[in-house]
Amino acid sequence: METTPRSNRLHIGVYGRRNAGKSSLINFITNQPVALVSDTPGTTTDPVLKNMELLPLGPVVFIDTAGLDDTGELGGLRVARTKEMIGRTDLALIVIPSGAGEIDKTGAREFEWLDELRKKKVAVFGVLSQVDRLTPAEAEATRAALEERMGIPFVSVSAKTGAGRGNLLEAIVREAPIDFERPTILGDLIERGARVMLVAPQDIQAPKGRLILPQVQVLRDVLDHHALALLVTMAECEILLSSLKEKPDLVVTDSQVFTQVNALLPREVPLTSFSILMARYKGDLETFVNGARKIATLKETDKVLIAEACTHHALEGDIGRQKLPAWLKQKAGPGLTVDVVSGFTFPDNLAEYALIVHCGACMFTRKQLMSRLIQADAVGVPITNYGTAIAAINGILERVVEMFPEVAKPTPTSESCES
Repeated sequence: METTPRSNRLHIGVYGRRNAGKSSLINFITNQPVALVSDTPGTTTDPVLKNMELLPLGPVVFIDTAGLDDTGELGGLRVARTKEMIGRTDLALIVIPSGAGEIDKTGAREFEWLDELRKKKVAVFGVLSQVDRLTPAEAEATRAALEERMGIPFVSVSAKTGAGRGNLLEAIVREAPIDFERPTILGDLIERGARVMLVAPQDIQAPKGRLILPQVQVLRDVLDHHALALLVTMAECEILLSSLKEKPDLVVTDSQVFTQVNALLPREVPLTSFSILMARYKGDLETFVNGARKIATLKETDKVLIAEACTHHALEGDIGRQKLPAWLKQKAGPGLTVDVVSGFTFPDNLAEYALIVHCGACMFTRKQLMSRLIQADAVGVPITNYGTAIAAINGILERVVEMFPEVAKPTPTSESCES
């Protein structure tokens, strides 16, 4: 469970006012003193993430956030950090405390956050906390009133007495989005016993002594679907092909060697990349493909944003910092402006860009990546990712996505991007 990448876990965000019992709720659910608990308002400053196993959902991450009513200059920064967590949340719990006089006062700020969560298409339900302060009849009446008023299901709990934990866990399982992540990366594209050739160059960008995460995940998915994984570097690619009695059923390569691998393959052998598979697994492939087709229309006066999900030390030949900017400028002209950002947030001036080129997002959850697609769509900026962009730049985009049924055929006006 602890080895499951955080990006593959359902992210459950806990939101509410200061001293609503959010941290106590996290500890209550996990049965561990994960979050710092205090009667002092504003104890939780930065979001706290805790991995755990929650059956039958499996590995999940709980996100403990600062109070949404925090005040002052620092309080505003804490609320801003909490808002950032919405983009990482698959399922949200809005916590409202019970107690004399508190229910009548609460609601407006919670409605505001409920709207924020709904805009980002986050599944949400409410938790009436600290019900040990009420009689059972009062707790039920309060829960039902909140449910009717806010239009979302509510459960009642008391971290102090342990009441309602089972109901809360059942609600998490029940309300969790079933499509927060695709069930497979490429299992729906191959049959049992299929020969899947994986070309994984081990250059200066590769971590010493191990494969990069997308390569590991694709390799595992091939094995999970009882296919034959044939893993080679670019240098041994031709040797492996010549040694096979039958052609591979699918070839998956690093996007940076698309043209070299494509030149070695018969046209009838399906070809794609690790990055494109991850784009399909974590995001929306059709959106990325349509974004890649926009590369053909880039002008020298345009601005392009390259977005990385993680921070890393850029080495010579870095794909996002050096290679992609150079390739894009070869297409559009040397005056093209290319900005690079890394981390969990987009810049405020997103609308200024003609195109966003995102990394493979192996460190993002599906919800995080889909949140970025929603942000790009909201300001009308096309978005693509490394693999689809590189394929478009090299004129083989339609070749490397043709095996995916969800990708629409290009319109006559978009075919020119492959010319």
